Amino acid sequence: MSPTLLDTDTLSEVIKGRNARVRQRAKEYLADHGQFTFSIITRYEILRGLKAKRANRQVAAFEVRCRESNVLPLTDEIVVAAAEIYADLYRTGRLISDADILIAATAIVHGLTLVTNNTRHFDRIKGLTTQSWVAD
Repeated sequence: MSPTLLDTDTLSEVIKGRNARVRQRAKEYLADHGQFTFSIITRYEILRGLKAKRANRQVAAFEVRCRESNVLPLTDEIVVAAAEIYADLYRTGRLISDADILIAATAIVHGLTLVTNNTRHFDRIKGLTTQSWVAD
């Protein structure tokens, strides 16, 4: 299994543990790589949802997962790549959210495959490789 960046929807599925296929893929990935990698944007998206629900136990568990994972920060290189992605999508009239653009740029800059349950959404981004742990 090649190194990947987990999108927010996939990490959320991993945390919930309800989908047997995602659980198995996550287990295999950890056996190969020892930790998950995701963007600081994904950390924000999951954390804001948990805090909005006042899910304090889940926040504590998520903080442990973050310490055990490789959480990639935003860098100037990622911001520049994201701006290029935005410009390309804007010109073609196929914009997606800024958060998704930043996550995609993080994957591209780090040479990682983006694992997402919404591959069609991200497939419009040049240079981004995607895969789904739900539907492969």
